[in-house]
Parts: sequence; structure tokens; C-alpha cells
Amino acid sequence: MNTQDSQKDLDITHNEQDKRFETTIDGQTGYVSYQDRGDTLVYDHTEVPQALEGQGVGSALIKHALDYAREHDKKVVPQCPFVASYIDKHPDYQDLI
Repeated sequence: MNTQDSQKDLDITHNEQDKRFETTIDGQTGYVSYQDRGDTLVYDHTEVPQALEGQGVGSALIKHALDYAREHDKKVVPQCPFVASYIDKHPDYQDLI
């Protein structure tokens, strides 16, 4: 399925100034924003432009954000319902909560 392929090809960057992980495709930017609370990252919003919906962009952004938390020994508060749902569907991230 192409959804997996498009996820792998995404160039996701960490915009530390705006506290978000983002990717831009065809001039459209999707992102997962967070609040840094020391040893915890509160993922509070996921935004995917309508033109990019259904392509796995949101899931790829969330996976990237969760992997970042794991690599930096941070816990996660999935305040955004989309992030919470992703963690529910991917039990290997449950330990971050």
C-alpha cells in the first residue's frame, strides 16, 4: 500500500522554536505540537491540512514525535486525541505514557 511508502519518504523536521515536529508537502505543512515540561512532552495538537489527509502524514508525524520522546528518555502526555488513538493502536508506545 502506498501509505507506508509515503510515510518513509516524509522529511520531518523538529522545529524547536515553535515546539513542533513538521513536514511540508506541496506547500502544505502538517505538524504535531508539544509542550516541553522537562522530562515529559505533552503532545497537544496534530494538524494535517485537508489536502494531505488520508496519506498517512499524521501517523508518520506522531510516530516521529514518539520516537523522539523515546530517544530522549521523555515521558509522553497524549493530550491530543489523535496521538492518544495512535498509542492505543500501537502498544509498543504504551511505555511512554
